[in-house]
Amino acid sequence: MKKNGTLANYPHATEVETIDPSLFMEKPCDVLIPAAREKAISIDNAHLLDCKVILEGANGPVTFMAEEILLERGIICVPDMLANGGGVTCSYFEWLKNLDHVAPGRMNKKYQEKQN
Repeated sequence: MKKNGTLANYPHATEVETIDPSLFMEKPCDVLIPAAREKAISIDNAHLLDCKVILEGANGPVTFMAEEILLERGIICVPDMLANGGGVTCSYFEWLKNLDHVAPGRMNKKYQEKQN
C-alpha cells in the first residue's frame, strides 16, 4: 500500500474482486458486518448469505424484507441502533455542538462557560 498507493495486484492476496466488491458478502463467515451503505442486504441477495450473525454497522444496511428472509433462515440480525450505539451517541453530541455553533475542540470551553 505504501509503495504503490493501492492494494491492486497485491501478490499475496488469496482473493481479488474488483468488479463487484459486494460479492464478498456471500463468502462463508460467522459474523458479517455490513458497514458501508444502506440497503446493502436486500431481498435480492439475502438468500445468498452464508453467515450466522449480521451485525449492522452502517445505517440501515438490511431491508425489512431481507431481514424476514434472514430470520427464517436462522441468521441473527443485530440492528444498527444496538450495534452502532457509539456512532449514534457521537452523532448526538455533534448535533448538540452544531446547535450551539461550537467549533470542533471547543465543546469543553462552551460547557464550562454554561456551568458558570
